[in-house]
Amino acid sequence: MDNALTLTNDMKLVLGLVGFTMAMFLFERIRADLVALVVLVVLGITGLIAPEEIFGGFSGNAVMSIIATMILGAGLDRTGALNRLASWLLRRGHGIEQRLLLMTAAIASLNSSFMQNPSVMALFMPVASRLSSRTGLSMQRLLLPIAAAIVMGGAFTMVGNSPLILLNDLLVSANNNLPSGMATLEPLRMFAPAPIGLALVIASLVYFRYVGDRKLKDQAQDSDGVVTPARTESYFANTYGIEGDVFELVVSAESPLVGMSLGEAEALHNAPLMLALQTGNDTRLAPPADMRIWVGSVLGVMGTRQEISDFAQNQFLRMSSRLRHFGDLFNPSRAGISEAVVPPTSKFIGKTARELRLRKQNGISLLAINRDKKVIRENVREEKLRAGDMLVFHSIWQDLGLAAESRDFVVVTDYPKGEQRPHKFKIAMTIFAITIIIALTSKLPVALTLMTGVAGMLLTGVLRMDEAYGAINWKTVFLMAGLIPLGWAMDSSGAAAWVAGHTVERLPEGIPIWVLEIAVALLTTAFSLVISHVGATIVMVPMAINLALAAGGNPTAFALIVALSASNNLMTASNPVISMIVGPANYTSRQLWRVGGPLSLVYTMVVVLAVNALFWWSARGG
Repeated sequence: MDNALTLTNDMKLVLGLVGFTMAMFLFERIRADLVALVVLVVLGITGLIAPEEIFGGFSGNAVMSIIATMILGAGLDRTGALNRLASWLLRRGHGIEQRLLLMTAAIASLNSSFMQNPSVMALFMPVASRLSSRTGLSMQRLLLPIAAAIVMGGAFTMVGNSPLILLNDLLVSANNNLPSGMATLEPLRMFAPAPIGLALVIASLVYFRYVGDRKLKDQAQDSDGVVTPARTESYFANTYGIEGDVFELVVSAESPLVGMSLGEAEALHNAPLMLALQTGNDTRLAPPADMRIWVGSVLGVMGTRQEISDFAQNQFLRMSSRLRHFGDLFNPSRAGISEAVVPPTSKFIGKTARELRLRKQNGISLLAINRDKKVIRENVREEKLRAGDMLVFHSIWQDLGLAAESRDFVVVTDYPKGEQRPHKFKIAMTIFAITIIIALTSKLPVALTLMTGVAGMLLTGVLRMDEAYGAINWKTVFLMAGLIPLGWAMDSSGAAAWVAGHTVERLPEGIPIWVLEIAVALLTTAFSLVISHVGATIVMVPMAINLALAAGGNPTAFALIVALSASNNLMTASNPVISMIVGPANYTSRQLWRVGGPLSLVYTMVVVLAVNALFWWSARGG
């Protein structure tokens, strides 16, 4: 390794682009996927990457693997596999808290080895909600151990999370710039990191069994998130102040409401929650704000008997507790109250319910927002939504299911879903099992193996083609495909070698390799808190490979440590999995750092030890 490598203009440009990417990700002035697109265009225009190669990221194995895992996950979800899983967990748990926590986290970790982490978290949130409602275990004690297990379980396979999916492509591209005489870096097999994943999951389960659960139990409030089957109403009353029963109010000729729009009626002093409206033959649950109220119209409202009685008297309305008009609409099997969390990729962010026209477009009433432990009820439809917000909806379940397909919110309440295909369960599981067997026994590229499973699910009707397209998170695809060439440029321009060479020059003589590995792991973890796990992997893998070459370490081991450490964020909402659970469980930043911080240090130690043990064993021919 030539440590006297001079800094060229190309290197300066690449390092400048890395700095730009980090700044944009940190300050969020521009969307992450747009930043990736800008970087891609600059790399092409400046000639740092050849024009014929600039869009290679889109056709690479990494991006195709991501797309395939998203579709396979959607196929398993459609067959109701997760509902069966919740029932099975409850049966096997026998009501013993620790056993239930252990089993749920362990199963979640296995799921995450073949599906994208946010997708697994989205699937397990209703499972956790159901377990919480049936056992009295708080969501605080359930969700963080599940999230941690999902992050750890991503290390079981090379397709468990985005950094590992990227790793093989980055290893192959690094071969173009290795010193002469150096053996080429081989891509890792599908199950190569399985022992490391197993060590991480065991470490996580042990941590929560003896340390984490005690910390969460100490901080969780007795009433926080405890939902028992018969007490759903009291849960919404305690948490959101949404209480009372549903009443019907018939509008008389003398009522001042006549001629008003529903939005104007809702703005009146002491107006109850208005959930339904019948005018003539038009009956609507979650009626649009511009729908008019006329003589003879019937309002379906929710609140305490005293509140509704006072409002009816003031507005000359006839009150009835017997649901003559809305009996079918308010049947719990057809409609009800639900909770949903806004993920970081949502188009809802920065918009109000009024702008989104949730009632008109989706048939959903927004009743409240839970943000940072503060419940917003006043003028809730004028409040700009943020990532991590917990939204309280009232809707027909079928409408909720249709709206949830957009992935702009994740419903955490267990509700009767339409369009499930339980009769395809055995077919889906068979296809999934065959896909895994092919991955284990053949030398086909991982992306091709996974796409074989996707084709099988589409041909057998487990999924429809439109549903497969809907399962793909295009933001993730563009983010990854746009940043991959930045990793290539780090290598080909010599920027990674320059940084690594200057780093080694400044280190004390005879520093052990394992100290360097821990430093690389911690630096990658710090980067992932700022520029996402994908960005951290793309920037750090070329540097780690060059650092290993300069210091006499194993380049593949260093690169694997980076890819694993890029997911080591259990403390902040910059991790999509953590951002999804903050709202539903009402975690504070202090709680996350107090519980997740020590676990992140455990993660780093386990990764460095397990990677070295794995490569030592391989070197011995094990």
